[in-house]
Amino acid sequence: MREANVYRLRPVANGTSSDHPIPGLPFINDGRLPLDNPDAIERTGRNQRADLWGRTDRTSDGGWVAFTTEPKSPSFAWAVFHHPPHGRTVLLIRDGDQSDLHHQWLYGRSGFLHRHGGYWWNGERWHRPGQVWDAAYESYDARPVDNPTTLTAADLLDPASSPQNADIMKIASFTAQDPVPNWKDHLALWAQLRASQPGRLPLDACVVDLQAPELETGTLVDMVGLAKIAGLSTNDLPDPKYGGRDELPEPQHEADGRMWWSVPVAQDWGENYRRDNGPATLLSSTTVYDTIQPTGLVTDHNRLRRVFHETLTEQRRNGGKKQAPYMKGNLAQEAANELAWDAAAALMYGHNQGLIPHSPLRDVLVEAILSRLAEDVERRRGEDRKESILSDMPTSAVKLLTWYIQHRPRETANILGEICLKARVRLDLQPAEVGSLFRRSFTLDSGLDGKTIDTLLDMALPPSADGYRTR
Repeated sequence: MREANVYRLRPVANGTSSDHPIPGLPFINDGRLPLDNPDAIERTGRNQRADLWGRTDRTSDGGWVAFTTEPKSPSFAWAVFHHPPHGRTVLLIRDGDQSDLHHQWLYGRSGFLHRHGGYWWNGERWHRPGQVWDAAYESYDARPVDNPTTLTAADLLDPASSPQNADIMKIASFTAQDPVPNWKDHLALWAQLRASQPGRLPLDACVVDLQAPELETGTLVDMVGLAKIAGLSTNDLPDPKYGGRDELPEPQHEADGRMWWSVPVAQDWGENYRRDNGPATLLSSTTVYDTIQPTGLVTDHNRLRRVFHETLTEQRRNGGKKQAPYMKGNLAQEAANELAWDAAAALMYGHNQGLIPHSPLRDVLVEAILSRLAEDVERRRGEDRKESILSDMPTSAVKLLTWYIQHRPRETANILGEICLKARVRLDLQPAEVGSLFRRSFTLDSGLDGKTIDTLLDMALPPSADGYRTR
């Protein structure tokens, strides 16, 4: 199951005690929060009223996360991430976003600071938004930003700023608002307040923003550019006006109702779109009705058309007497086509109670391939692993896998990813090893041509199984 993307959660304000303020958001007084006591933050909301909630957990690196609904304004919640040695992040978020942000901060692998529509920092380096799902690791592929520059509070503080033109808001009267126009004045006020508080991170350690060549305004692309990079027409893109916004990458910039993306984000989105949708296009054919359907369905239909046509038009015998065929001419062909379609569709859409129970067949197929891999792992014990390669998959397994994906092409990335995942977890096999085995075995026994195999696996294999990078 794919993680929710934390960068779609939009905080509404910075706490005044945050070490890493988000540009554009107002500062709100968090002095009432017991920020050094995560259990007390949790108790602020937990079991206090039916409309309040709180939670805290320790992180694996010695830090902690804590959340609480704000009692004075229960439509909002406080979110605190204490990260040694990087200080703490204090955000005001919408109360309904607590669970998603809690899960992401605690279990996600996309950092704890997010800027520009999901660019994330993990304390070491900046990465692009998670767009490409790696099923072998059950996470989004972490792709570093080229030539990033981290901007700290020390970098952004302007001597010409006027703290007197800014103010610190109070939670009781706070309402979510548009970005603050004179935000550097607010940043100066924030810096002024923390100067009198001992033990705070120095300003040159307070990460505020990111600069990178790919984020420069003149390099961003709009919907037309996104479609071109993804190899789609603009009409094929999800339409934000009709609920399609969540299917698009979060934009790096928005203005006048238009969205703009960095080129690498657009490329990653296009790659993931092709992984999910490309096999269905690649493994498709045209029916006699001039419609596009999965190749497996079209092949079955054409074969059954011939069988039914022969049956309907052959000379019949009743004892020793000859009888006319059931049908002749176009009528026989039309009937054969329709009967064959019903039969082929029953094979294609059998589900679990149909002519072919696809889900159980899939499960048995996955386990059969893993069983052969387990035999290889056992054989390799005591051998020089670097010199030993995996045995070819059984011909029968490759042919059945080919049959399955030709009938259910949209499942291609899912089933290949599951095999890579289970081989990694159960057998300690690297996804790249399994991906190489898929390429070799498909070439030997699938019956598909080389170009189709390469295109299919380039699209459908998890990134870690397709040599995107060495893990």
